[in-house]
Amino acid sequence: MKRKTKFFIAITFVLAIGFIIPQNLKMPVQNATKADFNAETFWYYPWGKSVTHKGIDVFAPTGTDINSATRGIVLYAGNISLGGKFVLILGPKWRLHYYAHLNSIQTSSFSFVSSNTKIGSVGTSGNAAGKSPHLHYSILTLVPYPWRKDGSRQGWKKMFYLNPIDYLP
Repeated sequence: MKRKTKFFIAITFVLAIGFIIPQNLKMPVQNATKADFNAETFWYYPWGKSVTHKGIDVFAPTGTDINSATRGIVLYAGNISLGGKFVLILGPKWRLHYYAHLNSIQTSSFSFVSSNTKIGSVGTSGNAAGKSPHLHYSILTLVPYPWRKDGSRQGWKKMFYLNPIDYLP
């Protein structure tokens, strides 16, 4: 497939996913349950170099499969200092799904994924080195949510991060 055609298909898909595809999130770590993470760690402060913990850590043995939590397009799959091996997926409702500290990456940038697509495995890369293996999972929204569920206002930074616990089964 020519590069221009692939790019056009990707742009069309990106525009459409924000409007027509339902979110329907699934637990990204194979066989994990809510017992495999601490619900109090979302937006926990203080949290090392990142100051505030902007997601949840789902603990599992090294090498456990990680699937995408939703349908979307992989914007980037690579390596950064704090997150280590990571994958960033644009999903429905213009939400970015960030998967960090992977042991391995099994997808590539501009790939289409579903909740059945294996994107990597649990690990300890980045600043998780020396800690228990886990997946750091965050949901960032491009459309800010300035209010909490109870109707009260939240800070300008927090309004761009959603608590994954509220969306996972």
